[in-house]
Amino acid sequence: MKTLVLVFHPDLSNSRVNRRLTEEMEKQDNVTVHRVYEAYPDEKIDVSVEQGLLEGHDRIVLQFPFYWYSTPSLLKKWEDVVLTYGWAYGSKGDKLHGKELLIAVSTGAAEDNYSSEGNFNYTVPELLRPLQATSNLIGTRFMTPYILYGVMQHLSDEELEQSAKDYIAYALNSELELLATR
Repeated sequence: MKTLVLVFHPDLSNSRVNRRLTEEMEKQDNVTVHRVYEAYPDEKIDVSVEQGLLEGHDRIVLQFPFYWYSTPSLLKKWEDVVLTYGWAYGSKGDKLHGKELLIAVSTGAAEDNYSSEGNFNYTVPELLRPLQATSNLIGTRFMTPYILYGVMQHLSDEELEQSAKDYIAYALNSELELLATR
């Protein structure tokens, strides 16, 4: 299985957690890591390059920090310009059909904040529903997300290394489960 990891972090060089996850992923076989903010510092996305990357892989991982219960702005722009009618969706838009889509997200807050009883009232998978709806539209299989909670709390070096290993094991698992639709 060929895996494409699209890293959407606006300042990856200063990110301890996402930088480490990215570095570990770059060491893996059959994995292409694409640092999107670094590729497009002017945010002028090359649609044909991005579509070619997507077409050449079986699993697509969108890796990003959770900002305001959503994605970084370049990921939204990327969706708007890359996932085009007639290519990704519509009567002839089938280029991504059957591919797997995995969201790999890191949150600043601890997991107990993300529940109906917690501070934010919603789980992370509930807050990711717009990405799941997009997956439905473009015909990808929406896998159960990888979520690394509480990165704003101090993670020891050992915890970070274990998290990087856990991420690799999860993201490259050939038997990931689909996220339930309800």
